[in-house]
Amino acid sequence: MFKLFSFILIAGLLISGAARSQQTIDGIAAVVGNEIILVSDLNTLIAQYGFQNKVNVYKDPVLLNNLSNQMLQRMIDEKMLLIKADEDTIKADEDRVEQILTQQINNFIQQVGTQEKLEEYYGMPLPKIKKEMRQQIANRLIIEQLRQKRFSNIKISRREVENFYEQYQDSLPKVDETVDISHILIQVTPSDESYQEAYDKITRIKTMLAEGQDFTALAKQYSEDPSVASNNGDLGWVSRGDLVKEFEEAAFALEDGEISDIVQTQFGFHLIQLVERQGEKIHVRHILVQLQPTKADEDRVVNRLKEIRQRILSGNATFEEMALQNSDDPNVQTDKGHLGTFALNAFQVKGFEEAAKKLKVGEISEPFKTDFGYHILLLNNREASHTLTLDTDWQQIEQIATEFKTNQQFEKWLAELREEIPIDIKIQI
Repeated sequence: MFKLFSFILIAGLLISGAARSQQTIDGIAAVVGNEIILVSDLNTLIAQYGFQNKVNVYKDPVLLNNLSNQMLQRMIDEKMLLIKADEDTIKADEDRVEQILTQQINNFIQQVGTQEKLEEYYGMPLPKIKKEMRQQIANRLIIEQLRQKRFSNIKISRREVENFYEQYQDSLPKVDETVDISHILIQVTPSDESYQEAYDKITRIKTMLAEGQDFTALAKQYSEDPSVASNNGDLGWVSRGDLVKEFEEAAFALEDGEISDIVQTQFGFHLIQLVERQGEKIHVRHILVQLQPTKADEDRVVNRLKEIRQRILSGNATFEEMALQNSDDPNVQTDKGHLGTFALNAFQVKGFEEAAKKLKVGEISEPFKTDFGYHILLLNNREASHTLTLDTDWQQIEQIATEFKTNQQFEKWLAELREEIPIDIKIQI
């Protein structure tokens, strides 16, 4: 039918060892305005495609040629859009970038199995991987803002919707079974006892360092960083922006050979040693004691959710009231726990899918665990799978038609940018 425009916004585009190995001598693939596209960056996208789709593209010359052409054109489009975004002084929200980065890194590690395997695949330590991913995510958010700024006001008439449906109804997707759900989330946090136990441990290590014991030896013996087995606590050379804020501020404030006081981050408690500094790069080691919830902490949360569930079922409180009083979802004050409508088989968080499948309308699940914490789920409504029609699905068809019209306008603008911004392709594919 039609194809929605896609940038080179493949999640987590990294400059990998696998990609670099395909091009031993780097060069310029294209020049867009005053911006360059490197051959190595093009190879990165190709390697990333192979990683995500579990295919060796370098063994298929036809696929490799097609991908090279497609990826290069998308990279040119992205460069043009970033040039226009810079003219409009559009910036990415750093907190949002960090949130997406954390989620994508966790997804990649889950996919390959361990942090060490991810580092081995990309041929670089995790901080370097994050640095490359962070820029790609920022670019994506900048382009999304630019698109929103220029095309959010596109309107569509009733006649346009009807004409769109007439032309494309045979190609419109079938509506999957959907569920309307609400939830209450309680995050599992360490108890005061867990916090004190971790703090006491890092304090004992700090004392041993003060007594002159070797930093590396103590890291090997006590650090709870998963990568300590391979790096002995040595994070290598890092730049500003490679590390989480609290760690970075403490590390860059040290003198050569100096050891920090206890530093707390989202990962736990650290002791940091600055090995050497070269300009705005530093070589650091650390010892980590993780601040993690115990089984007792998890049991406490589960029992609390069971009590909340029972209060609602007994009629002593509504789901919304309990959500407002108890949920750790950051949006709860505005949505009162209501998450909206989702295709049943398309949940990114599989725990929600499994819980929703078992419920009848009006029922509340038992507590279940996800990466965010523990939840209870209320099934507000369920709609069976069906074919889209104007009578029953006007809003959804109108939305699809509007997106189609927006993408037509966007593609037209891209064509205009290709006339406005000089493009010089340097390589023959």
